[in-house]
Amino acid sequence: MAAFSRFSGRFIGLSGLALLPLLARAQPGNPLRRLLRQDTVLAPVLHEARAHRLQILYTQINRDAQGQPHFRTYRLRVRPREYFYPASSIKLPTAALALEKLRALSAAIPELTPESPWRIDSAFAGQTRVLRDTSSATGRASLAQYVRKMLLVSDNDAYNRLYEFVGPKALNEGIRRHGWHHTVLRHRLSVGDQDPGARHTNPISIYADTALQRPLYVQPAASFEGKWPSVRQHGRRIGRAYFQGSQRVEEPLDFSTKNTTSLPDLQNVLRAVLFPESVPASQRLALDSADLGLLRRYLSMAPRASNRPRYSPAAYPDNYAKFLLAGPLPTGVQIFNKIGQAYGFLIDNAYIRNPDQHVELLLSAVVYVNSDGVLNDDQYEYDAIGLPFLRRLGEVVYAHEVKRAAKSRK
Repeated sequence: MAAFSRFSGRFIGLSGLALLPLLARAQPGNPLRRLLRQDTVLAPVLHEARAHRLQILYTQINRDAQGQPHFRTYRLRVRPREYFYPASSIKLPTAALALEKLRALSAAIPELTPESPWRIDSAFAGQTRVLRDTSSATGRASLAQYVRKMLLVSDNDAYNRLYEFVGPKALNEGIRRHGWHHTVLRHRLSVGDQDPGARHTNPISIYADTALQRPLYVQPAASFEGKWPSVRQHGRRIGRAYFQGSQRVEEPLDFSTKNTTSLPDLQNVLRAVLFPESVPASQRLALDSADLGLLRRYLSMAPRASNRPRYSPAAYPDNYAKFLLAGPLPTGVQIFNKIGQAYGFLIDNAYIRNPDQHVELLLSAVVYVNSDGVLNDDQYEYDAIGLPFLRRLGEVVYAHEVKRAAKSRK
């Protein structure tokens, strides 16, 4: 596998470059605190960083004379053991692990591809069936179509279907295998999924034809009977009250049975997709160039650029799933990212590049905006504080990188 060349958009080898330890002590010259302090949008959030559960992970990418990337990481309040709800940010590792599973199956079933048509049935309370997918060119569901929808507009049903395909046991085994040690996936999204339903997965059949006449692979309903993986994290009881339906409960909301991750894990997943040879060989994704190309394409594509699925630009503007550098992008800028938004948490995990300016960086951040301390009341300060903060963070760090690149070329 290979990594992006910032100059041509092609990929180049990295000859065994090891993954830098993202949890090591911050290096001298960390610019993050200074950049935030001197900005009127960023400084107030920095001043209340603990209340906002703020974490920022910023990795500079420097190319040597051979074009090989070298990574230098800076941190601001990066605390892998401080809980934040990951929301949709965990869809990228799920997509990668689903493609890994299909790649392994195709070794014995060569006809099996990400575009092969799916049929999903139900076998447990709360499960739903899928026979058709009108968003696809074939009218049928497929792994590739779920990946597209998940990365283009953060579709929750698409994530749920890949959760069902891989299964919670294999998902969490894959997470451990790739070294994402603070991540646990234990439920579907937006359907109230919890035990025992979260342990049960739907029957899935994958076919050679859109008429669904010739099955290539049949996966029966399954259940996970083991113990859920756990990670040591604090702060899982959040807020002072929450709504359960229309009823207000006067105690913190307990997130101990929900998905979890860390900012270093999220950035390492992105590196595994974009810079595979910067990851230790034992932890690399078992994906071929077509699999990686699918992920990369839809991590960076604007919804309006997609033909199938098709999205209305009015409903899904270019910045629909872009928090860092949201809005009209500077000329030449391309962003590969995955966001998350729920319960007052906003997350963006991004690779930003501008070949014309010789700029490329990884920037990942989480911020919590819920001043009244009540969850599920839809009174979060996303528009007033969270989204302006992340947009300005991207602008400020990108401007810093432009200046740094210009200085290095002198």
